[in-house]
Amino acid sequence: MDRAEDASVGAYLLGLLDSFGTISSLVLDSLVVTVTSVIRGRFAWREFLDQCWMLISVSFLPTIFIAVPFGAVIVLEVGGLASQVGATSFTGAVDALTTVREVAPIVTALILSGAGGSAICADLGSRTIRDEISAMEVMGVSPVERLVAPRLLAGVIVAVLLNGIVAFAGLLAAYAADVYILKGTSGGYLEAFSSFAQGADVIESTLKAFLFGFVACVLACFKGLNARRGPVGVGLAVNQSVVVTGLALFTLDLVLTQIFLVIVPLKVP
Repeated sequence: MDRAEDASVGAYLLGLLDSFGTISSLVLDSLVVTVTSVIRGRFAWREFLDQCWMLISVSFLPTIFIAVPFGAVIVLEVGGLASQVGATSFTGAVDALTTVREVAPIVTALILSGAGGSAICADLGSRTIRDEISAMEVMGVSPVERLVAPRLLAGVIVAVLLNGIVAFAGLLAAYAADVYILKGTSGGYLEAFSSFAQGADVIESTLKAFLFGFVACVLACFKGLNARRGPVGVGLAVNQSVVVTGLALFTLDLVLTQIFLVIVPLKVP
């Protein structure tokens, strides 16, 4: 019994290592193929534009609808506590740190992976089970160049653009909640925001969105290209893609936040 359990654990670990190696190979191949295809004029721009429109159409409204109440809830929670200790003027500072640094990239990545990533995974998975990927390889057409690279570039660009929109919408919602619900002053909110905010916050938020969008699309493409067992396997691949991407994003966010806190400490006026 113990030997069987050890064997199953060993097989599971080997599977994880094999998946990690395959994902790493896919990332490197995609980066090389993207650069070389753009230089040689062979990049699939039509596919790239189609994927950009698809990602925007399925992600734009959900990110706005989540960012607005998210920003308002943070202000209401923090503002209610701050009013009890006489520190209502710091509400804008908290919003500057949480919305720009954390909320915007996380909301963007989760919606992009849940809506856009699942669509990418389902599309590539259906192509895989219909043997379209194998047919492309037989004809000498690289699936990474034609299908994966345009989706990765589209995911990165859309994630960065959505991140800015989400941050702006969250800040507006937080401002409205502070001024009209908590009866704070607009001058106090803006003064606290400008006192604690810094340019590094925008850089951190943009870099996080860039990496989160890349990771979400890479995992979606990996799961889609490795889908098995017909339509059931495609559904399973989509489910695994969303779950694994969520875990990877939060782990990556923890690492990036710690790195930025060491490189660029929080601003204390």
